[in-house]
Amino acid sequence: MKAKPSVQAKSLLYVHREPFDHEEDDVGIEVSQHASEPLSPDDPLAPLPFNPYKGNRGLTRAWHAMKNSLNGFRVAIREESAFRQELTLAAILVPCGIVVPVTPVERAALLASVLLVLMVELLNSSVEAAIDRISLERHELSKRAKDFGSAAVMVALLVCVLTWGLIVGPLLWRWALMLF
Repeated sequence: MKAKPSVQAKSLLYVHREPFDHEEDDVGIEVSQHASEPLSPDDPLAPLPFNPYKGNRGLTRAWHAMKNSLNGFRVAIREESAFRQELTLAAILVPCGIVVPVTPVERAALLASVLLVLMVELLNSSVEAAIDRISLERHELSKRAKDFGSAAVMVALLVCVLTWGLIVGPLLWRWALMLF
């Protein structure tokens, strides 16, 4: 059982309730319903400190976000050969996905699978860059994180191949049978 605070401490009391505390334990203590514990800096619900880089609002924020995104594309194209290869593949598959005679849902699946590969490759590149920023020395956790990113790209590529194979494959098979 908890010790009861003095009458003078009632107004300064911040009550922390455990999940199975009962109301009768606090008989005689008048605590405002709005009272809560002060948040420590380590508390995930504490407000974040002021960030001078996040001062933009509205259209200015959207404009800066777009400039940063385009800069990310430029860096990925310039620095990441895997992204260039996948972008080349996307340049071929996206027009094909637009003109192939399929239902709108199938078309959306074809295009989404190609864009998924690009998105996962960008995320993988960002993980690799962050790890290289921390340290260039070989470390088992760094290797594991990079391998996870690479595996994610492989899964995205597999999803793309399966999507295109299941949707466009039967069409190609029918066209091939009509020609021969």
